[in-house]
Amino acid sequence: MTHTFTLTLSCPQRPGIVHAVSSFLIQRGCDILEHQQFDDTRGGSLFLRTCFHSGREVQAEQLSAAFESVATEFGMTFALGDERVPRVLVMVSRLGHCLNDLIFRWRAGNLGGELVGVVSNHEDLRPMSEAAGLPFYHVPVSATTKRQAEARLLELVDEWQVDLVVLARYMQVLSDEACQLLHGRAINIHHSFLPGFKGAKPYRQAYDRGVKLVGATAHYVTPDLDEGPIIEQEVIRIDHTFDPVRLATVGRDAEALALSRAVRWHCEHRVLLNGHSTIVFQ
Repeated sequence: MTHTFTLTLSCPQRPGIVHAVSSFLIQRGCDILEHQQFDDTRGGSLFLRTCFHSGREVQAEQLSAAFESVATEFGMTFALGDERVPRVLVMVSRLGHCLNDLIFRWRAGNLGGELVGVVSNHEDLRPMSEAAGLPFYHVPVSATTKRQAEARLLELVDEWQVDLVVLARYMQVLSDEACQLLHGRAINIHHSFLPGFKGAKPYRQAYDRGVKLVGATAHYVTPDLDEGPIIEQEVIRIDHTFDPVRLATVGRDAEALALSRAVRWHCEHRVLLNGHSTIVFQ
């Protein structure tokens, strides 16, 4: 019987890193299934993802403890995970295209994570959630209840042992405190036009300016609104025949595609943070 593990790490560049990792695995009878690395020569860092089998009865915690000596020698920041599927909590408001797409991919078995529930500040998407067998929690948000609503969200994250929070067109801004508590484990999606349009009715603004590209950006949530490290982007070319309604439809397609890829890559431990950017091993 084999067990699959994934090791991800980053550290300063120096000779011997890959040899040290492979030697560690060979000494424990592990078989490497997939290996990817990136040398950031400008930043002087190495990023690595290795997926491997072990034919022995061993836990991820045991391997992590044994790897500590290697990590210390090379100044590594690392994570070592097993086959456990990450638990995903989805947050929504009124638009359901991203939630619907996530549910479809989850049911098809290619999302990479396990949807465990849906939280919303409106009731609109309760039928969609409950039809998929997902618990739905209505947590209203107002200027006076925002702090209590966020506290309830964080309670659910702990209660459901959530690994990843997905803001699937959740139209509320999280506080700096919540962003910091969810650092590296919360993903947001937003439209991204060339040029960019902010405020109300962005697709109407894009139509009025004759935009030729519609896009979407999936990124990690940070206190800087819509400026977190980018995981994935999708762009679709359009032309003058697209009215605001059709333009919005194409934009929602782009949002669903970019978000689902970002969620899958995160759940498969393919995304490593690199300051304000990311390394994505596809």
